[in-house]
Amino acid sequence: MSIVLLLVLLAVIAAIAVVAAGRGGSLPDADPDRSSRGVLPSGQVDRAAVDGLRFTLAFRGYRMGEVDDVLDRLLDELDQRDRRIAELEGRTWPSSS
Repeated sequence: MSIVLLLVLLAVIAAIAVVAAGRGGSLPDADPDRSSRGVLPSGQVDRAAVDGLRFTLAFRGYRMGEVDDVLDRLLDELDQRDRRIAELEGRTWPSSS
């Protein structure tokens, strides 16, 4: 009886070692936990789109990548509008260096 128990215990320890070594397969990649309201819609950005933004909370604030993506998009939109205003006013847009 004690030999069977010892063999079962050794089998359990071996199974734990195999899983811990990564040979038992791995977990699937986790889905990103980003808020669908933390992304600007495609097309022109208006006040309602910006007012509706809600970023995903992270350990110490908001997810930096999510906020950076929105800020980059807003900067692009502002540059396009400034170019269009300058074009309509007959001025030339300063080239960014």
